Amino acid sequence: MPLDFARIKALCFDVDGTLSDTDDLYTQRISRFFPRILFPNPDHTARRFIMWIEAPGNALLGLADTIGIDGQMVAVINWLSRRRRHSPKKFLLIPDVDAMLAQLYGRFPMAVISARDEHGTMAFLEQYDLVKYFDVIVTGLSAAHTKPYPDPLLLAAQKMNVAPQNCLMIGDTTVDIRAGRSAGAQTVGVLCGFGEEAELKKMGADIILKDTTKLLDILN
Repeated sequence: MPLDFARIKALCFDVDGTLSDTDDLYTQRISRFFPRILFPNPDHTARRFIMWIEAPGNALLGLADTIGIDGQMVAVINWLSRRRRHSPKKFLLIPDVDAMLAQLYGRFPMAVISARDEHGTMAFLEQYDLVKYFDVIVTGLSAAHTKPYPDPLLLAAQKMNVAPQNCLMIGDTTVDIRAGRSAGAQTVGVLCGFGEEAELKKMGADIILKDTTKLLDILN
């Protein structure tokens, strides 16, 4: 279903795989451990493996969403988030995302909706000086339930004083698409993270983009 641009009054961004990237160098280094006889696309498999390590919360939620145990998995991730020890970490930015946000800033109120805890979310945003672009930052423990429930998006919409149906949820997983649709928002699936085009379409993404920065093209 094509986007209804007249409805779009606010933008909501996932973090892992949408704004934050995984390390292609690590992917290249470990792809040799995935033999082609078992893995037809070793680079793709290696990238997914790295992203599981980099963002286990999103990865587990994606798996849980697929097999229908997301409620139980959300409870586990919330418990782990409250007890997790934090260590210094450098994040990677999807190329040109900062320039995209700079161009969108002021045109739409914007929110971050992340399954990460507050520490991890803020560490990434502060590393790249992105906090200034967002009116609202919703993390994994901000609402009663995290994605794939609609609660985080409903909370962000309320704080931006925008109706949920006038939000556009941008994310790379079925978890993001399901959360957006459950809240009544339009959704954009991006292929620079965890998600595959077929599964994002099956979940009902209104549009699929090669990467997050292509959002600027369609909104212009």
